[in-house]
Amino acid sequence: MSGDHSNKHGTIRGSLQQLESRLHELDGKGYGQYRSIEGSWEANGFVVELLKAQTDPFAPASRVEVRVPARAAGFPEHLWANRVRARGLADFVLRALGKRLRNSELNIDVGGQEVLDRSAVRVRDGDLTLRMGLNLPGPRRRIDGKGARKALCEQLPDAVNAAARHAALDAEALEEFVDSVEDTDALRRALPSLGLVGFVADGAMLARRSGTDDRPLVDGIPFHSPESMRVSVDLPNRGRVSGMGIGEGITLIAGGGFHGKSTLLRALEHGVYDHIPGDGRELVASRDSAVKVRAEDGRSVQRVDVSSFVGRLPNGADTSDFSTTNASGSTSQAATTVEALEAGADVLLIDEDTAATNMMIRDARMQALVAKDNEPLTPFIDLARPLYSQHGVSTVLAMGGSGDYLDIADRVIMMAAYEAYDVTTEAFRLRSDEPERRTETDRFPRVRQRVCRPDALGKDSKGKRRIKQRGTDTLVLGGDDIDLRAVEQIVDTSQVMGIGLALSYGVEKGLLDGKRSVAEFLDLLDRDLAESGADALQRGFLGDFAVPRRYEVAAALARLRSLRISATRDSESGS
Repeated sequence: MSGDHSNKHGTIRGSLQQLESRLHELDGKGYGQYRSIEGSWEANGFVVELLKAQTDPFAPASRVEVRVPARAAGFPEHLWANRVRARGLADFVLRALGKRLRNSELNIDVGGQEVLDRSAVRVRDGDLTLRMGLNLPGPRRRIDGKGARKALCEQLPDAVNAAARHAALDAEALEEFVDSVEDTDALRRALPSLGLVGFVADGAMLARRSGTDDRPLVDGIPFHSPESMRVSVDLPNRGRVSGMGIGEGITLIAGGGFHGKSTLLRALEHGVYDHIPGDGRELVASRDSAVKVRAEDGRSVQRVDVSSFVGRLPNGADTSDFSTTNASGSTSQAATTVEALEAGADVLLIDEDTAATNMMIRDARMQALVAKDNEPLTPFIDLARPLYSQHGVSTVLAMGGSGDYLDIADRVIMMAAYEAYDVTTEAFRLRSDEPERRTETDRFPRVRQRVCRPDALGKDSKGKRRIKQRGTDTLVLGGDDIDLRAVEQIVDTSQVMGIGLALSYGVEKGLLDGKRSVAEFLDLLDRDLAESGADALQRGFLGDFAVPRRYEVAAALARLRSLRISATRDSESGS
């Protein structure tokens, strides 16, 4: 490619050498003149486009896009033959590029231990598109031409040549990476046909270094499946692998404190994502539809039918159409559970450490002291079985404080010093023919579907729907700060931006139209994401984001304090 010609992104303004000369001319001039280098510049086999130049050194970073055609990238077709492998290839390139740019003014959204569909790198038919930020140097608000030349004309092309060309990469490591992602995806897809909700491979490393370091614990204890729960699965690249299969129904993870109950549950929480080779959880998989549920004091709830959990309140409030701006621990957990079911979850993950005690259990002595007529709460212990028998919703529960749950469990896993044991037989022996506590219900009604009004969704006082994120804790959507701290399956800040873009997309494309239910909106969103991936949400957005799951989108929508539900209706297909 040479000369002044056009492509689908616009006219090529010149070569990188010409850009270098232009930056030399601009050296020392007013910072705003960086805008004059916006556009596409041709490198050796690829194109660099400055999509947007910041007008102030303290403004958000400039945005750069690099397009590497398939013939220049040279990646064999088998590495991008399907969308899963293409995502693995994109992630490998992304991480390689991030290492090369580590000490530059360029920054790219590499992410953490998970392999997500990110806007930072796309692979389409072997073509690569790379997007990144650039802090254009400008001391005293004057253009630093030398610094800009180094970033755009030296560091960037060097990194692209080293990370976005097959010939420059470690071919064996690349193959291993892509194969690993495909294997994890295949494992997850196989779970329903195997009657499993989760799988933990023999040799997996579940423990993390710390609460702020998600890398595997050094010298941790590799996972070993109890023989009675070991299953084998055939994967496309690794072949047959063995590990612990967690069946449908009710699974109790028991054990003493600090022995690994929560560690196993957290691994299953994150098993909805693929992980990079070396993470230790590459072959830990949960169904796509697994959702972590917990208590969350103070959250808002809009017209949720929590009557299965909360009967008529002393003030006479109707809990089949319940709203509050300041939910208690028990009502928040009830609402979160129902919202997860509304979104399509068929596996609930619960840790007693983050659950509301009075929502989980009411033992025999408390039943004797407080008559049911005076207790509106129905504990989860009495709802888990009808949830499964009537709606096919399984539960995996980490519980060390209440033996009553042994009475409803289909299987019991004991964690002792981070080793897993199948103690189901022993647990069943502890059951009583005449349990002390009384079961308070034997049914769980169908979840009602809600319809939300889109007109005021996430707009600020000027009618704009701006989207920002503050870590993984907060999504700013219009005039609302959505608190996501309790949505524990959000693992990356870029997912938060993706959630905001998904909600905005739903309104602007008419998927959230005031007539469709939340579930119907999520179905249409999934359809568009399956067809186009991150491209569906991009639509001119220049920042970084990762494609979110429907369940986190639904969770953010439910926590939007400006949310208004216009109607509720019975589900036609159950939970």
